[in-house]
Amino acid sequence: MNLFSPIQLRSLVLKNRIVVSPMQQYSAKNGIPGNWHLVHLGSRAVGGAGLILTECTAVSEEGLATLSDVGIWNNEQKDAWKNIVDFVHEQEAKIGIQLWHSGGKGSLKHPNERMKPLTIEEGGWIVKCSSPTEINGVIPKELTIEEIQELKNKFTKAAIRAVEAGFDTIELHAGHGYLFHQFYSELINKRTDEYGGSFENRIRFLVETVQEIRKAIPESMPLLVRISAVDYVETKEGWTLDNSIKLSEILKNNGVDFITASGGGFTNVSKDLVFPGYQAPFATTIKEKTGLLTGAVGMITSAKQANEIITSNKADLVIIAREHLRDPYFSIHSAIELELDTKIPWQYKRAF
Repeated sequence: MNLFSPIQLRSLVLKNRIVVSPMQQYSAKNGIPGNWHLVHLGSRAVGGAGLILTECTAVSEEGLATLSDVGIWNNEQKDAWKNIVDFVHEQEAKIGIQLWHSGGKGSLKHPNERMKPLTIEEGGWIVKCSSPTEINGVIPKELTIEEIQELKNKFTKAAIRAVEAGFDTIELHAGHGYLFHQFYSELINKRTDEYGGSFENRIRFLVETVQEIRKAIPESMPLLVRISAVDYVETKEGWTLDNSIKLSEILKNNGVDFITASGGGFTNVSKDLVFPGYQAPFATTIKEKTGLLTGAVGMITSAKQANEIITSNKADLVIIAREHLRDPYFSIHSAIELELDTKIPWQYKRAF
């Protein structure tokens, strides 16, 4: 088993273990992916990655972080995604959509404007969250029970549109301080109803959404979840790896096939904790404790490093972000460096 060994999740077969991580491009209008997204994702498919994951894709207009993010809450967006999906499939790669709601981290300006809060006059909106707990200087409104039920429905409808657009898999973004994470972490969730308090109550929104999506999508389609395995906060309210193991086991029992184990979202990670592969041990531990397939993230930048994670059975996939920005053809270059077989597009063979 190595970086270029195929792997199967339900009926989905990936030609290798390299995944293009979701990376925000801040280049959409009205949530519609355009030519930039086609070329950005398509070039990584040409570059040989086994699985392409879209950037965070909002399930509702209020789920956006900025007005330049992509969505899939209407059919115009779905049709635009289908064009991209079709091209990726032509390159013999697979593609998944990452469904997401920013919650209390929404209504922000473009990164070129330092992602400062948008005012209502600038097109912003009132952000809502599990609790009115300050996030990045903003105090969101607390979601009502009725609004939580409506959000589960929006996630499910978005998943159905993703199936209709031809996506091969769906990943729920439940980490990095976004809405699901805002429910399961006690740092933010201060509710006293059935969606707050105990561990079981705090994970309820995510688990119930998983249950609804699992019923709505084909049995043959794998369902992925990205979590923040730890909050990087040394307080009793901070989410821990033990919490993540327990959550992952519950998600597994509700039809989740794969966990991407990332971390953080509410605070800056101490620099002494950041080094090549620094989050990979989270994936290894969850894999060992639950039997779930897992994906490793966190400064994975070289072929040898990525291959060692797979050959040592530390994770089942490597989820690579910034190195794919630097090198869209990371997979092809990795195969050449490791002296492993991979298919090179015939149009490019004369370069190799």
